[in-house]
Amino acid sequence: MEESKGTVKHVLLAKFKDGVSSDQVGQLIKGYANLINLIQPMKAFQWGKDVSIENLHQGFTHVFESTFESTEGIAEYLAHPAHVEFANAFLPCLEKVVVVDYKPFYAL
Repeated sequence: MEESKGTVKHVLLAKFKDGVSSDQVGQLIKGYANLINLIQPMKAFQWGKDVSIENLHQGFTHVFESTFESTEGIAEYLAHPAHVEFANAFLPCLEKVVVVDYKPFYAL
């Protein structure tokens, strides 16, 4: 399927539970970032904290963005044992999570 080809961004918005320490958050972020070394279809990883002055974050505090070459790459990533193991540790630490995958369009 042609639509599945081309760069795809995988964006995860997160709010960690109140009981999760900053050290735990740091370790989880390191684990997330390390997936790029373990899962071939994952081409890039970035993360950051909300710094918006608009106050429209709805409680989300962290943004994680991964880049893949195709939607098939995301499917491979999601099923990969290293991702499954990481998700089993990461997701229980979150109070809120939203995931969006999109194909970026560039300004003409």
